[in-house]
Amino acid sequence: MAAEGDVDLDLEAEENCTGKPAEKPRKHDSGAADLERVTDYAEEKEISSSDLETAMSVIGDRRSREQKAKQEREKELAKVTIKREDVELIMSEMEISRAVAERSLREHMGNVVEALVALTN
Repeated sequence: MAAEGDVDLDLEAEENCTGKPAEKPRKHDSGAADLERVTDYAEEKEISSSDLETAMSVIGDRRSREQKAKQEREKELAKVTIKREDVELIMSEMEISRAVAERSLREHMGNVVEALVALTN
């Protein structure tokens, strides 16, 4: 004897045999439409070559100015005199390399206390 559930399954199987695929529920279609609206918002624009060249030259100028300022700063730091004992003190206390200790001392104009405070922070 067939139960009620078996009969329902047979009816569903007959509906699917008609050759048409069963339609999926459309509860998620509104989200897809919203997504399409969001992704299609931005328009594609052509960039003229003169605008691109101008932007690249501005970037190049900025980089060259920054590089020049960095080189000038390095020259200023190289002029600062530091004591060997101060470098060794910072190296031993902070357990850092000689280059880092020298750089810190030069940035703080040879002041050991300021250099140590800067390295601890």
